[in-house]
Amino acid sequence: MNKIVLSTVLVSSLMMAAEVAQDQVKLASNIAEAKAQKSAAEAKLKALEAQLPQNQEIITNVKFGYIQTDGNANTETFALEGSFKKEWDKNSAKIIFDSQYGQAENVENKNKYFTELQYAYAFSKDISFTYMIGYKSDKFSSYNYQAYTGPGAKYHAYDSEKQKLDFEGSLLYAQDDLQAQNVVAPNDATTTYTSYLAKLAYEIKILDNLKFNQDLSYRSSFEDSNNFFVFSTSALSSKLSDIFSAGISYKVDYTNEVAAGIFRRDNTLSAFLSLDY
Repeated sequence: MNKIVLSTVLVSSLMMAAEVAQDQVKLASNIAEAKAQKSAAEAKLKALEAQLPQNQEIITNVKFGYIQTDGNANTETFALEGSFKKEWDKNSAKIIFDSQYGQAENVENKNKYFTELQYAYAFSKDISFTYMIGYKSDKFSSYNYQAYTGPGAKYHAYDSEKQKLDFEGSLLYAQDDLQAQNVVAPNDATTTYTSYLAKLAYEIKILDNLKFNQDLSYRSSFEDSNNFFVFSTSALSSKLSDIFSAGISYKVDYTNEVAAGIFRRDNTLSAFLSLDY
């Protein structure tokens, strides 16, 4: 009798173990199937998101700087710059501006304004067709204004989470309105010529809330290689919040051919508060 009971218990235990093992195999199969479905769904979601148009909101960046000194010298300097960018499908349009105004002993000593409209069409992830229109006015230079426009191309050479590097080149039609006795064209108030423009833009994220930017541009006439302009901006900025940043920038605006008594290089060091939204 005991043998019969023991055998029955043993057989029941074996049957239960087999059922548990079968359930575990089935559960593992269901888990594997669910993971496969999840991976397929995520891949499909990414594919669908890639088909959506790019961000259609306007991306805005505005920087404001102000310096005032009193005592031995009374000076005031204002700086306002920024950009507005909009993307749709493979297209993007961007407006940038940079203005500076200064006084020393209540006498104006700086009055400069620059703006540029940039359009780009992305042929691929790294290469874009570009077209730009630029205008610059500087009261204390050899030029009443400079204007240029023309097509070009942009190459995204490097783009990672921490660093970005872009190159851009353009062929331009330029027109300069010259001040009196300008050495470029002393007997003509306005001169037109073809030119080329080369740009470099570099960005590195030093820390999570600290970033360095370097922009450099070189524009020169095809007819006269001595008629060229260099503009450089080096900036270090730190995030204060989601939309506010603070930093310092150093700008060099170089004009190779100027009138007598005008400096070729105009340097500006400023502290700024930046707003991104």
